[in-house]
Amino acid sequence: MNNRLTGLASAARTLASQPAALLSASRISARGLLATAHHTMSIFGITALVMIGVLYFRPDLAVSLSKTLVGETVQETPIVSVPPLSELMEAPAVAKTAAVAAPEATPTSDEKALMGTRKQQEFVTSWLSKRYRVAGDATNMLVSTAYLTAREIKLDPLLILAVMAIESGLNPFAESPMGAQGLMQVMSKVHTEKFQDMGGVQAALNPVANIRVGALILKDYVAKGGSVEAGLKSYVGAGAFETDDGYGSRVMAEYNRLKQVSAGKKVPTITPVLAAAAPVAKQQATAVASNDKVKVTPEQLAGL
Repeated sequence: MNNRLTGLASAARTLASQPAALLSASRISARGLLATAHHTMSIFGITALVMIGVLYFRPDLAVSLSKTLVGETVQETPIVSVPPLSELMEAPAVAKTAAVAAPEATPTSDEKALMGTRKQQEFVTSWLSKRYRVAGDATNMLVSTAYLTAREIKLDPLLILAVMAIESGLNPFAESPMGAQGLMQVMSKVHTEKFQDMGGVQAALNPVANIRVGALILKDYVAKGGSVEAGLKSYVGAGAFETDDGYGSRVMAEYNRLKQVSAGKKVPTITPVLAAAAPVAKQQATAVASNDKVKVTPEQLAGL
């Protein structure tokens, strides 16, 4: 009898202890699951950060991954390469063909005077490069083109360079709010016919084409106006107005500086403030007086 009671008591104690053991085991299992989940999320987070960093610094991998996952063609942004300046300075195809077809004639004395000596061109190139902070090689190309154009159309190269300097600061890609483009700030939409033999108006930013067209326009205006000042006034679009706001005076001042530089004289590359800020009324009076005194015929354009 006692053995039975003892066995029943032992069984009761065993049954009573089982829920506690089960509860303890479940607690341990839950902690393990939470720890495992925490570590898993940490690994995923670190992996995601590493992937984002790799894709940020290697966009080509992102494109390849998107092509693989999406299965669609992703349009890549084309890489625009800037052509060298030597190619931009090349003359249009028509001009080069004509130059090859016709052998270069021996320059006359007047043409030699227009072209100047190599030393004079070097003086002008060096001064313009320092004054407008343009690379020496680029400035040399622009000056050489201006001199060659001047020889061809019979116009003073220093006048062409003075207009280039005032109009664009020797920036071949300059463009005004009104649409004037390039070194000579030519309105290509107005003078479309002059660009026809040079590839169309898209050649307006070609330095060679821009200098040539701008010089031809300037020569026409000077011939029609009868004086350099009148031609400059028409060139800047102020032909119908009483004043050009000092544009002609600024060009002529730069022209005179270039003449001194070409002669080997030392001319400051920085214009004094007082000289640049001359009263507009005085500039207008000078321009009017010059128009009255200086009359130029088309045959005299080369000696401006």
